[in-house]
Amino acid sequence: MPPPAAPPCPEAEGLARRLQRNALSRRDTVWLFAAAAAAPALQGCATSPVTGERILVGMTEGMERDVDRAQSPHQFSADLGAVQDGAVNAYVGEVGQRLQAAVQRPGMPYSYRVLNANYVNAYTFPAGAMGITRGIMVQMGDEAELAALLGHELGHVNARHAAQRQGQALLAAVAVAGLEAASSDSDWAPLIGLGAQIGSSALLASYSRDNEREADALGQQYLVRGGYPANGMVRLHQLLIGERERRPSVLETMFSSHPMSTERRDTARRLAETVYADNSKAPAQRERYMDRTAGLRRLKPTIDACQAGETAMSKKRLPEAERQFTQALALTPGDYPSLVRMAQCLQSQGRLNDARRHVQRAREVYPGEAQAVKLGASLKLGLRDPAGALADLQAYDRLLPGDPGTVFLQGVALEGMGRREAAAQQFARYVQNVPQGQAAGYATSRLQAWGYLKR
Repeated sequence: MPPPAAPPCPEAEGLARRLQRNALSRRDTVWLFAAAAAAPALQGCATSPVTGERILVGMTEGMERDVDRAQSPHQFSADLGAVQDGAVNAYVGEVGQRLQAAVQRPGMPYSYRVLNANYVNAYTFPAGAMGITRGIMVQMGDEAELAALLGHELGHVNARHAAQRQGQALLAAVAVAGLEAASSDSDWAPLIGLGAQIGSSALLASYSRDNEREADALGQQYLVRGGYPANGMVRLHQLLIGERERRPSVLETMFSSHPMSTERRDTARRLAETVYADNSKAPAQRERYMDRTAGLRRLKPTIDACQAGETAMSKKRLPEAERQFTQALALTPGDYPSLVRMAQCLQSQGRLNDARRHVQRAREVYPGEAQAVKLGASLKLGLRDPAGALADLQAYDRLLPGDPGTVFLQGVALEGMGRREAAAQQFARYVQNVPQGQAAGYATSRLQAWGYLKR
């Protein structure tokens, strides 16, 4: 006998009932248009590894893995790479592996690293490539809080939230096209399109509150099964709420990607006091956390100064930012993030030679990390040294291949060297991959001016 057919997604199930009644609404017609248009891109329905229910996804598991491989190195480098403390990274990996014993997708390629970013956050890519900033590591007080943080991110991976968001976003995008086509005779059409675009952007910008609640519940479950007290999740939430009240700018990124509320904290507390009450005396492992993160926690004054400097930079208060980065470097002269941020601050003030000295020092202390190399190339372009910039850009591409911006900047450098044909090749490559935006406009204008493109 053939296996029983899997139940359809809720969207499709409701539509089928209305088809049987011949009661299709305008919304249903649009949904059908969208689903047909999306068919090549959407992966369709899948079974949730967590609930067993049917969910709409936009990525296969193989695509989730591909996203991690292609995109995570660039994001981790944008956050200034993993901290140069192998013991801290190994420790965080140990805690993550301990939690993995309880997950629903044990075969995913989970990985963990503490990043040099100073802001407070943690995030994961769809297949489990995870980053935890040094900014949050120095705020947490024990291993149970760290386990709660990792457990929450594991929850996003195991519930396939990224795949669901991708599926919903693809459907939303083509539904907008269908709605605009069906409404082309209406004065409201531009407003409908605009409103849908705003909604789709919001969907792509962060997890939904329902996603966050599900990740909390899963994370607390993993936490308990890993042998930690359930109130580790409560204390993590309270830490973040308190930090937001005290220093809101430091948590802007986390709260935009992970919507926070006292309701989430209170739910975790209720579960800790009821469902997980028997677990209340499990060890939080404070002493072990303090021992294993001691080297990183010694940098807390440096990290605090960097956070203040980054906040000042975001508000265009450059002299204040420079003072904060100067303080950070006085505390820790070889701190890679402080050196890079100081160089960026000096560049913003037009002090390119001073900035270049800090970049050179940054490259010496962390030769395998790419951001200082790219910043050095930018400075050399500003100092009218296109050959030096090109050499740095080629070095950056070897360290971190696949960045379209590097292709564009190589075109700029080659143009500055008078190598028009080589520059045109780079500009054409860039426009092919990134057809819109200011850089694409510049590249297109050069290709037109040189006769490679018709106007």
